[in-house]
Amino acid sequence: MNLRGKKTADSQSQSRKGELAAQLSAPVRAFMATEAGSAGLLLAAVAVALVWANSPWSEAYTALWATDASVTVGDARLSMDLSHWVNDGLMALFFFVIGLEVRYEVSVGSLNDRRRIVIPGLAGIGGMLVPVVLYLAIAPGGEAARAWGVVIGTDTAFMLGALAVVGPRFVTQLRVFLLAITVIDDIVAVTVIGVVYSGSINVPELIAALVLGVVLSALTRFGVWRAAPYVLIVLVMWLATLHAGLHASIAGMLGGLLIPARKPSREGVEQAARLFRAFRQSPLADVGKTARRGLQQAVSVNERLQTVLHPWSSYLIVPVFALANAGVDLRDGVLTDALGSSLTWAVVVGLVGGKLLGIWGGAALGTRFGIGRLPTGVAPGHVLGGGALSGLGFTVSLLIVGLAFQDPDARARATVGVLLAAVFATLAGWVVFRLAARLKGQTDADLPRYLDLPVDPKRDHILGPADAPLTLVEYGDFECPFCAHATGVTKELRQRFGDRFRYVFRHLPLTDVHPHAELAARAAVAAEAQGRFWEMHDLLYQHQDELEYEDTAGYAADLGLDVERFLRDLAAEETAARVREDAASAEASGVRGAPTFFVGDRRHTGPYDAQSLARELEALTDVPSGATRESSG
Repeated sequence: MNLRGKKTADSQSQSRKGELAAQLSAPVRAFMATEAGSAGLLLAAVAVALVWANSPWSEAYTALWATDASVTVGDARLSMDLSHWVNDGLMALFFFVIGLEVRYEVSVGSLNDRRRIVIPGLAGIGGMLVPVVLYLAIAPGGEAARAWGVVIGTDTAFMLGALAVVGPRFVTQLRVFLLAITVIDDIVAVTVIGVVYSGSINVPELIAALVLGVVLSALTRFGVWRAAPYVLIVLVMWLATLHAGLHASIAGMLGGLLIPARKPSREGVEQAARLFRAFRQSPLADVGKTARRGLQQAVSVNERLQTVLHPWSSYLIVPVFALANAGVDLRDGVLTDALGSSLTWAVVVGLVGGKLLGIWGGAALGTRFGIGRLPTGVAPGHVLGGGALSGLGFTVSLLIVGLAFQDPDARARATVGVLLAAVFATLAGWVVFRLAARLKGQTDADLPRYLDLPVDPKRDHILGPADAPLTLVEYGDFECPFCAHATGVTKELRQRFGDRFRYVFRHLPLTDVHPHAELAARAAVAAEAQGRFWEMHDLLYQHQDELEYEDTAGYAADLGLDVERFLRDLAAEETAARVREDAASAEASGVRGAPTFFVGDRRHTGPYDAQSLARELEALTDVPSGATRESSG
């Protein structure tokens, strides 16, 4: 970045990507950031492994991973070579993190709504079945036929890294869609590893592992909020699984799936806030310890473990795994032999062609027969390009290569196939995305970023001068505790900016989680008919636990309204239509939850404290007059 113009354009593009990523829930944002960021390290590890394995020091590479390492506690001793410590130990932790993520997304995240998971589910199933069929059609029999699991998985880190490089400029919605598919891939892949590629089963140890799983799932029911007991049980479950003869990745995935996730409760957040204020007033060690415990209790164990382990998984475990498994000695005709082997090309065709056709076909069939629909902003061309990039099977594929093949030559051919597939999948994705953009106009794959319905003083609820230069629009829900806290933020902004600032409130009742929210919104609209919207607005937020029909009538009486007229307006279709109009504008503007803010006409993403919003509002004064949305966004 050198010239001012280029620097401005580049920084705007980067900031937009960050903003779009921030539309997602915090755990998903963290997951995507660390996985995409680790792709470079992963690629570097592959390069180092290949160079080392084909150098004069190749024997040192082989000897390193064959080195025995032991852990001894008293009379108990666990000994494996470094290769097995990586594949059975570190990869169990890798799958543990994936299990945590899956549990979070299914419990409270983007996969919580069954309607959202139907199309990714069909695409995921197609993205596993078609690759296996193509692989088996090309691969020779014998040991190679048993290795069909090599083509079922997708490496999320590589895929997201490649998507950032060759995909559209804005890919938020496509990332969510592809993440949902990889979740399904990972669950099936770990199941296949455990069922197909494990050795003989020792029943007592298997029973012990299952019992530990039951204990793990029961911890939350007993109010255990500290992470240490969960981690200790997962560790013992890993040991039991290892001795049972199953691949240890089973313990990792199962352990993550059994640690529940939940949204922070209103009571927990308020308690944490009270404890923090107490520490600010009395900064003593004991008070600080209590405040820290309150903050930890407000966030689920699942999310806390994700926060700690994601960087280790992405920046250490996956690159080390690549370093240990990608080192194929291609000398002495090995590469030539691999390029002429049907096994190598079965892997390439299965991963690249199979994933592309399977994911696109599953999604196309689901939408064609009305079973579901693609996420907003995601077009068929995006699905096709994402399917191509899903051929980056790297991590899971190499793991299964090591488990499925005993013959070193066959293992080398399959590994070369996985590496070639990574190259071809990236190229195929680049070509598909460019063609979709040029021929179909399918460019950005994200939610709308601007207000669909401009602020109108004649219809909108506006606090402050109607022609104020600084505008903050909130889509809110009267039963949402976080929206209630946001009202204090807007008061701070009004005090800070004075008559230069106007605050616009629009209704977004989330009726699936807040059953009284729509009635409360209608009550506010009915109060507006008598000129008392903002007074009713404040009362509704002050009494979020009392939003029944009778309560709203009582608030109308408290405000001195004509109660009979208020109740007529409350039941009127015009009032309901006014609330629906706001909700429709929220949908068209890319809003997916409350509170959501727009600074000017652009959606604000990230924290919505007074300082963050004030910085965004002040930035509006720096936008040149006449600038377009795109250039100012």
